[in-house]
Amino acid sequence: FLGVPPGRGSCPLTGPLPFDLIYTDYHGLQQMKQHMGLSLRKHKCHIRVIDTFGTEPAYNHEEYAILHGYRTNWGYWNLHGQQYMTMFPHTPDNSFMGFVAEELNETEKQNIQRNKVNNMAVVYGKEASMWKGKEKFLTILHRYMEIHGTVYYETQRPPEVPAFVKNHGLLPQQELQQLLRKAKLFIGLGFPYEGPAPLEAIANGCIFLQPKFNPPHSSLNHDFFRGKPTSRKVSSQHPYAEQYIGRPHVITVDFNNSEEFEATIREIMRINVEPFLPYEYTCEGMLERVHAYIQNQDFCSPEAPFPPVNSSWLSSPFVLLPNSSILTWASNASSYTSWPPLSALRLLASLEGESCVEACQGAELICEPALYRFINIKEAFSALELQCDGVESQVNHLLPAFSAEHAECGLQQDPLLFSCAGSSAKYQRLCPCRDSRVGQVALCRDCL
Repeated sequence: FLGVPPGRGSCPLTGPLPFDLIYTDYHGLQQMKQHMGLSLRKHKCHIRVIDTFGTEPAYNHEEYAILHGYRTNWGYWNLHGQQYMTMFPHTPDNSFMGFVAEELNETEKQNIQRNKVNNMAVVYGKEASMWKGKEKFLTILHRYMEIHGTVYYETQRPPEVPAFVKNHGLLPQQELQQLLRKAKLFIGLGFPYEGPAPLEAIANGCIFLQPKFNPPHSSLNHDFFRGKPTSRKVSSQHPYAEQYIGRPHVITVDFNNSEEFEATIREIMRINVEPFLPYEYTCEGMLERVHAYIQNQDFCSPEAPFPPVNSSWLSSPFVLLPNSSILTWASNASSYTSWPPLSALRLLASLEGESCVEACQGAELICEPALYRFINIKEAFSALELQCDGVESQVNHLLPAFSAEHAECGLQQDPLLFSCAGSSAKYQRLCPCRDSRVGQVALCRDCL
């Protein structure tokens, strides 16, 4: 389809492509590289990579990754960070693509609430290995509820799950849906991380109970994340459900604390919830987001240099928001085209040891890597009242940042390394944050 000439694409393709965008995954990227050779370089800007765990800029930049110990089996493609598209909005350096979960109409919602069985729980875990070592809290749960499982097994050998569990075997989607519609509780065992099932359960009126991870799981302490192109710290089985949905639909507790676990089960027996689906996972929500990306994200035309050559600001391009310590772009500073628009920019400095993801979150904002180029200027330091003895341009995924110890200000030299992720006790990072639409975290209020 890509019309690659024979000989492993040693002759680059010429002429325009008959399509605008190529959605693929890491394996597809690998195959395209094998078949297209040099031609891939020309078409890289058209590619969008569906990527469940997320890819941070330090891992995506091949040369930087090799030099600084970020080289893994994934990443290293030198794409623009926002060409990677994730299932959940966990890595703001990437674009949040998401998926659609089934949405119920009012009649269906009422039927579900009428037919809920208050003492029925379904366990999230279709492989027997996920159940190992979980008897303790399942035994507590069994005192209050009838426990159902959907664990795969071959007819000769039933899986090793506790005898009190009613196992239905692997169910087709339709039958699993019916089970969730009756159940009061959907309970996670800690794995798999960040799957679609909890959203489907919550949409069918279940409460999702999941384990809190202390310390959080990451590539430093957990096999699953080892070798993935991210240093993200995962605080629970489903951080999106914990952070963006929360109580009463989602309850996150320490499963090793039997008293807390049992108290939570008793609380769940007492409360009733309505089926709930975040707008961004509805059909309309996803179409709105994907439409915005297709219309506005362009990685093929080179961005005009910023700041423009020989530009000088008479006054700072940043002004304080009323009653706030957060800076925004001054409307009288000339307007530059960007998406998200400059009106969305909120500039702040992180604490030492804090990433821009955390700094923006702390101000109830989202880190927006597309706006980094507008704050990668020395005027940003003075606007934040950070006193620079010197300003240097370097290749480092934590820049732009301020080092208090040396009163040094560092600007980013390589735009591919603009990154919301990453922190260091040495630096206060400069962070481009933005607001978001209600129920649509991927888009700012002025983004549509």
